[in-house]
Order: sequence, then C-alpha cells, then structure tokens
Amino acid sequence: MGTREDILVLGLTAGVMGSLVGGLMLAIGLGMVAQGVHLGWVLVIPAAPIAGVIGKWLAGRLVRRLQAEGRI
Repeated sequence: MGTREDILVLGLTAGVMGSLVGGLMLAIGLGMVAQGVHLGWVLVIPAAPIAGVIGKWLAGRLVRRLQAEGRI
C-alpha cells in the first residue's frame, strides 16, 4: 500500500505538470487564434486531456515503482 507521502507527491506533481503543459498549450493556442491563425485550435482543444494523461502516466509510474519495492 502506498503511503500518504506517495499519494501527496503524486497529486502535487500531477497537478503542477498538468497545469504547466495544459496551460502553455492553452495560452499559445488562444494567442494564435486571437491573431487569426486557426491552426491554434489544434493546441487549444486537446490541452485539458493531455494534462490529464500526464497525471495518469505519473500514477502508473508510481504503481510500477511500488510494485518493484514490494509494497503493493
């Protein structure tokens, strides 16, 4: 079983990384759309799902690490 520390670090890391990646994609995409470059929608639309995928990837990495240590 993972400890509170593992879960806390996972939440903080996933939140920060997801916010950075999703926020940058959103900001750059909306900046492009505001200037009339419709290709910016390619960055705006998948910003939130990609931010969530980062959290899922980090959680999977934590599970593999805990399994290797024998705590799960």
